[in-house]
Amino acid sequence: MATPASTTPADEATPQPSPLVHRVFGEPRFHTDGDIAGIAFATDGSIRSIDEAGVLRHWAADGRLLARHFLSDLETLWSFGPGATLLASGNDDLLLWDAATGHLVRRVEQDSWVTAIAFSPDGRTVASGHDDGKVRFWDAATQKFLGEIAAHPKAVSAITFAPVGEFVATAGEDRIVRVWDGFTHKVVAELRSHTDRIPALAWSPDGGLLVSAGWDTSARVWRPPQPDPLVLLNSHADQVHAVAYSPDGKFLACADSDFDIYLWADAVGAKVGHVLRGHNDEVRCLAFSPDGSKLASAGADRVVHVWDVRDGKLVAGPNPKGRHVIAVLPGEKPKLVSSAGPAVRVWDLETGEEAAPTGLCPAYSVATSPDGKWLAVGGTDHFTQLWNAQDGILAASLEATKPPIGYCAFSADSSMLAHTSPADGLVWLWRCATGEPDLILIEAADGCTLEGVAFHPNGQWVACGGIDYLSTGERDGAVCVWNIPTKDKRFVIDTGVYAVAFDPAGKYLAGAGINDTVYLWETDTQEMVFELAGHQEKINAIAFDPSGSYLVSGGDDMTIRVWDVLSGRLIVAREFDSPVQSVTFSPDGKFLFSGNGNTTCYQIEFKKLLED
Repeated sequence: MATPASTTPADEATPQPSPLVHRVFGEPRFHTDGDIAGIAFATDGSIRSIDEAGVLRHWAADGRLLARHFLSDLETLWSFGPGATLLASGNDDLLLWDAATGHLVRRVEQDSWVTAIAFSPDGRTVASGHDDGKVRFWDAATQKFLGEIAAHPKAVSAITFAPVGEFVATAGEDRIVRVWDGFTHKVVAELRSHTDRIPALAWSPDGGLLVSAGWDTSARVWRPPQPDPLVLLNSHADQVHAVAYSPDGKFLACADSDFDIYLWADAVGAKVGHVLRGHNDEVRCLAFSPDGSKLASAGADRVVHVWDVRDGKLVAGPNPKGRHVIAVLPGEKPKLVSSAGPAVRVWDLETGEEAAPTGLCPAYSVATSPDGKWLAVGGTDHFTQLWNAQDGILAASLEATKPPIGYCAFSADSSMLAHTSPADGLVWLWRCATGEPDLILIEAADGCTLEGVAFHPNGQWVACGGIDYLSTGERDGAVCVWNIPTKDKRFVIDTGVYAVAFDPAGKYLAGAGINDTVYLWETDTQEMVFELAGHQEKINAIAFDPSGSYLVSGGDDMTIRVWDVLSGRLIVAREFDSPVQSVTFSPDGKFLFSGNGNTTCYQIEFKKLLED
């Protein structure tokens, strides 16, 4: 039995984090706590999503969470009606919900398991497919039974209504697509071609074309009642999971098992308009805005992405170019800088209000100089924007050879900036005062990817770490420490890392290893001091506190761990409510800041964390 819906008002929609959190910066825009099973645009341009666990969320167009409703965690299937006014769910019954309030409208008892759900384009009819191969039709307003079709000998995997309701298409686990007369329920066409499961169907707006998604590497375009497909869209990965047609018919969207979304500008001609990349897990649902200008996508990575279909750009949601990087800008009025979201964000740490130069540009990475003068914003283009924070002016645009800019770091004396160019393996060293390049390190991480960069406190050495995904050197990656004056490698450690950091005294070098282990090496001898195990998933970030006594690590297991540098002992491991993608300290060490996977930043009282 479904649990009653509970509602969270808009002003209480953001979950409260741990009591250790002193302040939250930003909002968890378009991020959920569970895999997303359905998504739809409302008529006012806002978006509604439903988690597999039954949490219904209402989002503003820019990703702000307006409200959430807890419906039921017993449902296995969800589907929105037109305009996101109704929501249907299924398990052993069919349930209808008011999508605006989250209230249960009606439970329609069934005698077989619900395996597929679809609404008619006018929202008046809802169809349920079942594990016995039958499709049943219901009046959405009165829940009156309207009839059924014995559609397939096995379970129904997908249903879709033609634009004006004259036809209904179904797919079954028998790998056959059938088209039915919407009024007589007589079969009109039987489409046999797929060799694996068919999880989704979509009609073109004019009703002339039917598209089927297959786990056989293709989406197939049909013109019923013709029995053979017009074209196989074979550019996809092994499986195609979801399909959707734009209301104006200009684009067909298909999501595949490489987490890519193909926007076909001409489905019959197999012409691709754009390939949308940014998801890092299975895309399970697609929805076009009513005017066809935007596409919303969501799924197992628990993030709603909104794309402009004309130029193929992400317009709302996460920054797909890199992890959420943060930095504290010291000064009389210290600030927190974040790369999350479509553009860099800056907050005043005293007031919590956004401050200049917030919204400067899209950011892959950010870094601040120890003296508080410089802010570096590594862009998604060729440039790092070097901002003179004290004078409030843009001092220079530092150009790399290939976009995007990877990671940035300042030297201890604030005179030099390093930024990485992951596409070509270069690290550039710039003089902040002149904006001129001082040195370019070729294959800075010894032929590996560039995942992190850090200056030694002496200002003479810079560490570059990365991953050897192809194992070309029979290793998983490398950390290279360069001597800047001599332009030579001082030493190489054959260990793959996602991040590197020196302690304040320069005695130790830490690396976030790819095997969920933090490594600590002595910089003079390059000997390993400790292997610090405990994280259960990827470690994204590491940082020493200003005293050098503690090493902090954060990862995708949503934990922050604090280690004693001298003994290697784990002092505390604290779980939060989102993956931790970056960590940094305030200059006085009083606060620890985390950049979270849900685009928020937490200000944590470090002493309380240690005492936890």
